[in-house]
Amino acid sequence: MRAAGIDLYNATADVSAATVIRRYSTSFGWSSRLLPAAMRDDIAHVYALVRLADELVDGPAESVGVDAATRGILLDELEADTERALSLGFSTNLVVHAFALTARAHGIGMDLCRPFFASMRRDLDTSALDAAGLDEYIHGSAEVVGLMCLAVFEAGATREAAAREQLRSGARRLGAAFQKVNFLRDFAEDHDQLGRAYFPGTSTALTDEAKGEIVRSIRADLQAADEAIPLLTAGCRPAVWAARTMFGELADRIDSAPAATLMRTRVSVPASVKARILTRALAMKAARA
Repeated sequence: MRAAGIDLYNATADVSAATVIRRYSTSFGWSSRLLPAAMRDDIAHVYALVRLADELVDGPAESVGVDAATRGILLDELEADTERALSLGFSTNLVVHAFALTARAHGIGMDLCRPFFASMRRDLDTSALDAAGLDEYIHGSAEVVGLMCLAVFEAGATREAAAREQLRSGARRLGAAFQKVNFLRDFAEDHDQLGRAYFPGTSTALTDEAKGEIVRSIRADLQAADEAIPLLTAGCRPAVWAARTMFGELADRIDSAPAATLMRTRVSVPASVKARILTRALAMKAARA
């Protein structure tokens, strides 16, 4: 009876995480549907914890009047709950429980979770980031998430050291590219509503020169990721390619938009373009079946 109980609890945690990614994500959620079922569940578990922390920092909690100091306490408690769940294999928070199932199965430890929570904690501080602070923030908020996903993708794979390091580098660079794209896409909201400007020198305004430099760094990150994606196992390659291509399309649109436009408008990729990308990814998946 006890085994059936934990099976039901685990399944409920799976559904909770799947609901989070379905309700909150478009590009990432659509791409993850291309993964094999087991991988899809694991990636949903990772995404759900990341989203939960992000919403705690500057989403619903703030909108109902929870002050920054209290949000910091709640974030500390979420981190402590995550660490405890990694040890025990259980949490009363279904999203944390789902993440722990994946983390324990794939060797994701607090060495990746601590930098993530540190970056989330940094969002409670609206002071400007310098170059080193930005690198540290991107590492914790995005690169380690890429490494968590890679741990899922590489389950059971045997790699030479050079290939393993190239995949790790590619995962970090792809995560960094995604984060920088998000920063530029959401510049208006972050700057005007949250009082944040992640890139040094943009607290007053985003210039075309600054935007161009950031876009060049995004393209360099994407190129590094492109060199690693072919090394991934066939089961996850179409999904990663789709996510990378969607963000590449968004980077192109950001590149074409004047900086003044990004200061007042959120650039997006039309659903029709996303559909074309997903159709190509589905064809890739079918060809490898």
